Amino acid sequence: MAIGGWGDTDGLSHGASTNAARNKFAKNVVDAAVKLGYDCVDIDWEYPAGNGADYKQIPNANKTQEINTFPLLLSAIKTQLKHHKMELSVTAPGLKRDMIAFTKQHTPKINAAVDHFTVMTYDLMNRRDNVTSHHTDVKGSLDAIDTYIALGVEPAKINLGFALYAKWFTTAAGYNCTQGLGCPTELLEAADGTDTGKSGAVTFEAANFQAAPTNLTTSTDSSCGAGTFYKCPTGNCCSQYGYWLFSGATEAHCGNGCQADYGICNGTSTTTSFKTAIANGKTDEVRGGQWYWDPAGPFFWTWDTPALVTRKFNDIVKARGIGGVAVWSLGEDSYDFSLLKAIQAGVKAWPKK
Repeated sequence: MAIGGWGDTDGLSHGASTNAARNKFAKNVVDAAVKLGYDCVDIDWEYPAGNGADYKQIPNANKTQEINTFPLLLSAIKTQLKHHKMELSVTAPGLKRDMIAFTKQHTPKINAAVDHFTVMTYDLMNRRDNVTSHHTDVKGSLDAIDTYIALGVEPAKINLGFALYAKWFTTAAGYNCTQGLGCPTELLEAADGTDTGKSGAVTFEAANFQAAPTNLTTSTDSSCGAGTFYKCPTGNCCSQYGYWLFSGATEAHCGNGCQADYGICNGTSTTTSFKTAIANGKTDEVRGGQWYWDPAGPFFWTWDTPALVTRKFNDIVKARGIGGVAVWSLGEDSYDFSLLKAIQAGVKAWPKK
């Protein structure tokens, strides 16, 4: 049972704040896990001590106490889980700039409290960056794993994270990004910390590779896009989020990410560009990442391939003796399951302990 996720920090912050709050939070979590029949609880706090979705509203300077309270919260949860022979895991950031709570002093305490330590070795480039780089390359992933090992996390507890999606970023107008890495981007995050709509992700689900159905009907409830049989009413655009932002005529609907097969779009649709990128991707053999720059966007794309998954098993999992792997998320590779098959093959080839 996972608790937290991007943008969900308030409850964890309050739950960790005092001894009484930690004990109450731990009891509520364990009671729910027992009632629902789970065998493990995962704390996905993004992120303790700052740099979360609310970092502009609540500065990191106001969260320094969480460096101390985070391991105490984990310990309180683990204490109660032991009574039910259940495990505790933590999901940890892959970027050093977000590892604020994972200090040399406190990481061993975190390690002592958990059974599993899943590292988000993806989204290593995100909307807070302004220069293109891989979001889940071998080199960046290994750097993250090595950082945690150096901080005191037992390799056998670590899970290497895999992403079942590609990410795209709008490069700066007029810049010829033929080299892929190191290109300036448009502003990806606004001054208040919100998304500018100039970056996003596309999963490897079957719907994102297929042409739109030929029997589309006009939506009556504003739902549209890949995975549906609905197009927008005339003059409207289908946003990249389909079900969530629906049809409309605003920049959020018609700009980057707009689904051209289901309505009108301003400029190049990322759904169209995605297919171009996958068909023409280039491998960075040095850092171990796949990329493509589409000048029509202009969009920089970054993702993993089965060959790079295999390389991660050899260069990271086996080389560092780490304990497991994880994916985000399981249903996002339904086109041909090639990444999941490569992960499965890597697990099967694992030396038995």
